[in-house]
This record gives sequence, structure tokens and C-alpha cells, in this order.
Amino acid sequence: MVTDGIQLLPEKALLLTVEKILVVADLHFGKINHFRQAGMPVPQGANVKNAETLIDLINAMSPHRIIFLGDLFHSHYNEEWEVLGQIVSNFPACRFDLIRGNHDILSGQQYVRKNISVMDHTDVGHWILTHEPMPDEAIPEGKVNMAGHLHPGAHLEGRGRQGITLPCFWFRSNQIILPAFGSFTGLASIRPSENDLVFAIIENKVMEVPMAPYKKRSRLIR
Repeated sequence: MVTDGIQLLPEKALLLTVEKILVVADLHFGKINHFRQAGMPVPQGANVKNAETLIDLINAMSPHRIIFLGDLFHSHYNEEWEVLGQIVSNFPACRFDLIRGNHDILSGQQYVRKNISVMDHTDVGHWILTHEPMPDEAIPEGKVNMAGHLHPGAHLEGRGRQGITLPCFWFRSNQIILPAFGSFTGLASIRPSENDLVFAIIENKVMEVPMAPYKKRSRLIR
């Protein structure tokens, strides 16, 4: 789905079409190995899926630059960091940048070794790219904040009170929240306002979904 110079991708990423910049949030590489080292029986196959999806996406989009919106790697060093390094080295014509997130705790030298530049935020045209969403009052007029961190999910309900929560892109008046790219990250149900737009990923397609606006419940005064 392409709109206003951006392409929403079913792989849970976004392409700035004019600049040829691929934006990806919350990959959490290494999370599976982190849990496996702690003795949790997490299937190793999800590691391979994350890596293959990223490689296929880069090959398909041929971006000049990739910006990771934080939480690229989940925790302390493990062998999956080397897998990520191999992916970067296989695309020498592409620039890789990381907006540091709360899980990006590896030493600066590790990022240097892998040719990944690290920064707190960056601007691309009228976009301000951060890891955590900026407060509304902190976003300059005429700018739009693009962020991750929240792992947004759209909760849809059908008949018989059956429901499902799907990864989604959440468009607010001056903000776009990207879904988490990683396949082992979980989802947090969002509470969109009346004028927000929500695009869920359904069966490998990006589709706008109607959602009732969130309204704060008034507290009962006793």
C-alpha cells in the first residue's frame, strides 16, 4: 500500500519511496537465543524466519539506506548478532543506521564492527525518526514523528465475541507508529482516537481496518 510517499509493507516495515529508505522497527534479534539460554524451550526456527524475511525484503526493495527504529538486538551478545552482521555485510551498497532503543545495550564497538551507525534520532525531510513515540507537544509544527517501541496491535472482534489482535501501522495526526518486525515480540492493543487511521496486516496484505475510537471511561465518584 502506497500513500503520500510511503509504502506500507506486509513484512511489517515501511519504505520511503522517494528517498529509497527502508524503515524497520523492533527486530529484537537475539531475543530467542536469550530465552533459550535461560532454559526456556523457544523454537529456534523463528531466528531463521526473522533473518530470511529481512534479507528477502532488502532484495525486493533495493533500498539505499535502512533505518532501524530501535531494539535491533534484544539483549547481551549471543551468536545471533553474528548472523545480523552477515546480513549487513552482504549489502555493502546499503547504509545501515540504528536509532538506539532501550534494548540496544551492546557496546559501541560492536556496532562499529558491523558497520552500523548509531544515533538517538534522525530527520529525513519532514519526518523525525525516533525509537519511542514523541509527546505531541514535542513534535515541531509541520513535522511527523515516525517511531516504534509500542508493538501496536489492532484488536478486531467478530460475531460471538470472537476476536483477534493483528500487527498494525497506527497513523495519528502527526505520528506513525510502526509494527514490530520481529516474529517473537508480542503485541499491545492500541487505543486509537476518532481521527486516527489503522492499517493491519492480514494474510500478507496491508489493509485499513475500522476501529471504534477509544474513549476514557469516567471514574465513578462515590
